[in-house]
Amino acid sequence: MVRPSKSSSLPADPFPARIEPCLALLASEPPNGSDWAFEVKWDGYRLALHKEGDTIRILTRNGHDWTHRFPSIVKALAQLAAATAVIDGEAVVLDDQGRSDFNALQASLGGRGGKKVAGSQVVFYAFDLLYCDGRDLTGMALDERRHLLEHLIASRRDGIRLSEEVEADGPAFLAAACKLGLEGIIAKRRDRPYRSGRKGDWLKIKCVASETFLVVGYEPSTKVRGAIANLLLAARRGAELVYVGSVGTGFTFDQAVELKRSLDRLATTIPPVSLKRRSVVFVNPDLAAEIEFRAWTGDGKLRHPSFKGLRDSAERGEIFTLDERASDGRRSS
Repeated sequence: MVRPSKSSSLPADPFPARIEPCLALLASEPPNGSDWAFEVKWDGYRLALHKEGDTIRILTRNGHDWTHRFPSIVKALAQLAAATAVIDGEAVVLDDQGRSDFNALQASLGGRGGKKVAGSQVVFYAFDLLYCDGRDLTGMALDERRHLLEHLIASRRDGIRLSEEVEADGPAFLAAACKLGLEGIIAKRRDRPYRSGRKGDWLKIKCVASETFLVVGYEPSTKVRGAIANLLLAARRGAELVYVGSVGTGFTFDQAVELKRSLDRLATTIPPVSLKRRSVVFVNPDLAAEIEFRAWTGDGKLRHPSFKGLRDSAERGEIFTLDERASDGRRSS
């Protein structure tokens, strides 16, 4: 691993308390060429693993400490050879076909806002190494960081696994991923350092669009007492919230009842978005929902949306933002 030479007088780089994650920009088509590396897009919780001697921390994308919730990952991290390390990756639960299942991950943690400790079925897929054995690696090119990560993770299967790089051209890999029922793929520039934020060095290309939106209200069911018929959704545009449509499919009867109970506690007489519609109950935008959809309509609404689940408050940084765009017109999340 990357260890300071015993004969070197260079001091170790400061161990980071936290590193803001590099975020993938949403693209409609995959890039191609040897300057891009490709991986599967995992559908789970983005985490950073911090190991500093015997001290281990697991941080969410927004910096919340969830160390106590992933004991199997803690155990695996403690066994890695590096004395110090910061590893970027995603915690997932796999279905019987080897695909990441966000709902199963949520259930393992007790649902949105749950406090359960995840079982051994949760696996951390490591895809970047940011610090190792006294050295800050963020200035290195991805290919160099990747080489060190592969050496560190090797063939470990108990709690921490390597997110494999796939040797393929972008369009062919996306087609194969979609055929297998995966969420999509990630493309990364091989020669770039690790840059926090959404700089375009990483791209995400999805088989079916799936984004996180704020719940700003609901329409009560006229058929089932005590349940919702539709959730009203909003995205961010600067400091404002913009209504992007409603979703009425994807939740079970029990979820429809529980959602109404949760939302009734958040009811407000002040609409969070500009919308005039009868029978709507507006709520404070404290809940975030993961929504699958096919496309955007011409007037900026979701086409054929379906409810996947509620995001934990620790992941509110995932809220879809309308005014973030790539320079070539690609929409980002």
